[in-house]
Amino acid sequence: MIEVRLKRIYETPEEDDGRRYLVERLWPRGVSKERARLAGWLKDVAPSAELRRWYDHDPAKWDEFRRRYFSELEAGRKSVAPLLAAAKVGRVTLVFATKEPAFSCAAALKEFLEGPAQP
Repeated sequence: MIEVRLKRIYETPEEDDGRRYLVERLWPRGVSKERARLAGWLKDVAPSAELRRWYDHDPAKWDEFRRRYFSELEAGRKSVAPLLAAAKVGRVTLVFATKEPAFSCAAALKEFLEGPAQP
């Protein structure tokens, strides 16, 4: 079983975060790369620009957003491989900028990574 955590990039990095990956297409404002302490920036696992614009963090669109995002992730399985590999070795923290964690792309990605279809 893999362990995936979520954390806003504006929160202080901690040792028990494990490997931290930014899962946004755009770099968050006001955060230096040094302060972020990331193992990587995985732009390709973020939702497409079109999907992101359509969703616009509207909770009413959450279920449909997840369905569309999961389809994008399935089609681009190579982009998810580094996260799965890291998660098999130890804890992974998905870092994101959105103010509402429950409706973030990182929350959907966590669900996808921990889903039953994962090896």
